[in-house]
Amino acid sequence: MTTQLLLRYDSFDQGTHDSHAEDRANAGLTQLQMWREGTGTHWVLFDVNDVARAKAWVDKETGLGHGPAASHMLETA
Repeated sequence: MTTQLLLRYDSFDQGTHDSHAEDRANAGLTQLQMWREGTGTHWVLFDVNDVARAKAWVDKETGLGHGPAASHMLETA
C-alpha cells in the first residue's frame, strides 16, 4: 500500500515552504503536487516513506505555529 499525506495551509508562503524542503525530505516526505484554492489556501500532497517520521514532522511544525491547518494521512485502496 502507498501512503500519502495531504496538507491544507490556510496561510501559505512559498519562500518558507521552499526553505523547509530538506526538513520534509528528512521526514520521509516527497512532494507530489500542490494546488491553490482561491487566493490563499494551498493544498500539498506528499508521498510518505516513513509514516512515524511524517507524523512527527507534522506535530513539530504544528507545535512551532507554522504547520498546516489540516493534515490527512491517506492510503491507496
